[in-house]
Amino acid sequence: MLEYDIVIVGGGLAGSRAAVEIARTDNRLKVALVSKVHPIRSHSVAAQGGIAAALQNVDPQDNWLTHAFDTVKGADYLADQDAVAVLTQQAPQVIIDLEHMGVLFSRLPDGRIAQRPFGGHTHQRTCYAADKTGHAILHELVSRLFQYKVPIFEEWYVLELIVEEGEARGLVMFHIPTGRIEVVRAKAILFATGGYGRVFNTTSNDYASTGDGLCLAAMAGLPLQDMEFVQFHPTGLYPVGVLISEAVRGEGAHLINDAGERFMAGYAPSRMELAPRDITSRAIATEIREGRGVGGGRYVHLDLRHMGKEKILERVPFAHDEALRHLGIDVVYEPMPVRPTVHYSMGGIPTTVDCQALAAHGQVMEGFFAAGECSCVSVHGANRLGSNSLLECVVYGARAGASLARYVQDRRLPHVDEARHRRVAEQGIQNLLDQPGSLRIDALRREFQDTLTDHCSIFRDEQILKTGLEKIQQLKARYGDIRLDDKGKLYNTEITEAFELRSLITVGEIIVASALERRESRGAHSRSDYPERNDGEYLKHTLAYREGDALRIDYRPVDLSLQAVDPERFTPQARKY
Repeated sequence: MLEYDIVIVGGGLAGSRAAVEIARTDNRLKVALVSKVHPIRSHSVAAQGGIAAALQNVDPQDNWLTHAFDTVKGADYLADQDAVAVLTQQAPQVIIDLEHMGVLFSRLPDGRIAQRPFGGHTHQRTCYAADKTGHAILHELVSRLFQYKVPIFEEWYVLELIVEEGEARGLVMFHIPTGRIEVVRAKAILFATGGYGRVFNTTSNDYASTGDGLCLAAMAGLPLQDMEFVQFHPTGLYPVGVLISEAVRGEGAHLINDAGERFMAGYAPSRMELAPRDITSRAIATEIREGRGVGGGRYVHLDLRHMGKEKILERVPFAHDEALRHLGIDVVYEPMPVRPTVHYSMGGIPTTVDCQALAAHGQVMEGFFAAGECSCVSVHGANRLGSNSLLECVVYGARAGASLARYVQDRRLPHVDEARHRRVAEQGIQNLLDQPGSLRIDALRREFQDTLTDHCSIFRDEQILKTGLEKIQQLKARYGDIRLDDKGKLYNTEITEAFELRSLITVGEIIVASALERRESRGAHSRSDYPERNDGEYLKHTLAYREGDALRIDYRPVDLSLQAVDPERFTPQARKY
């Protein structure tokens, strides 16, 4: 059995930053990082637009409190204000720390870090590295993992979070190349496993974003929080769905309908193309539904031509390359077709501001922490502002690392029955290989993803959600009928796909069930049968518990502590742009 003080699951920004912080805090601690892909292939590397901080390099009037207000308003007042205060107060120092690590941020002419405008932010506060910001940050963090000699278990898939007697004690994991099973015990475990965009059929997320960490937490009895809030990014390249960064609109691109109109004037006149993502996505979807998509089709145009070739190639080269590579469109001369695509998970494993996971409202789970997109601390509430996700990963990744380093100091390694956990895992895999099913994994996965997309998309109502939930339960019942053609264990990707499908089904059912119970419209959750926000009944976080084959929905209050600092701004009010 493997033994570590701390095991981190996930090699993206949050997980890597946590590992770096632990090494900096106490290099005597025995830390390991587990990832089903090489850390450099984590989805964080795909983040393009930037990372927000009130550095005041471009706008000296900016400050952390204004950043906090923009974040809370953007979240439709569902964000926990104590967590937002931590996020925005620590943001400037985080940027300086990243710069000192060697992150190559784009610069102003005088050498200071450049900052661009972003949707929902009232000041130019988004620091960036052209339109490859996640790539620039993750490479530096992973190089630090090598510097600090952190053991990396790459291409290991975690099968179980071991929770016994109310504490997390370890993991069971499966080596994808060889089929080997290992049991790990640890004084503390951090999940930094990312999001679950692959629950839907069209997403900007990579193929690894299957919600595995959230599934394992739910199976271990923890609640998942605010899962109904799924962000659609306004500009997915049509029809392939890959992301066209908000940085493109931040640099001045226009959204155009079939009539050639900048239609955002009718939805968010003060912010236009830089309205928050939920508002912009609904605007595009409405234009398409009402027949104003280009040529009557299912997309609108994102027009960069007026920006000029030099600016396009300097500021947003990746967006230029993506349109050319996928569609043969040179955006210097032609507009590109876009429509909303599933992008980000506001919901996740509920945590304290020190990243310790909550087993119930007010009750932490000993030994278990979460950070990054798989967590819900909650700094994004009902809708995340662009460039706050990288910030959350770095701020709360570092915070998780510091918390873990303190937490394990006087903690003993827990008891784990290695033989029993190994036997159960090996038998589970063998059962998968042996089951005489008739259904291919891909067929069931596609049907499931189509169901989520059809029944829990940008616009929802009770009947659509109820029907979707019934279909999900029918599809879940068919999971036992999947067939694996590859009967070996060496690099058998069908085994991994079968477990990922389990994750998708578990997470997807919770998303739809949570959406059905929230009878209001707030942020990314838009109910046509309940079109108004209802603070009286729903200014609270959803907690969804998996209990056997059933789900139980509960709620917990939202932290409103910044009201005491600035009641005029932080008291919930109508959200207009």
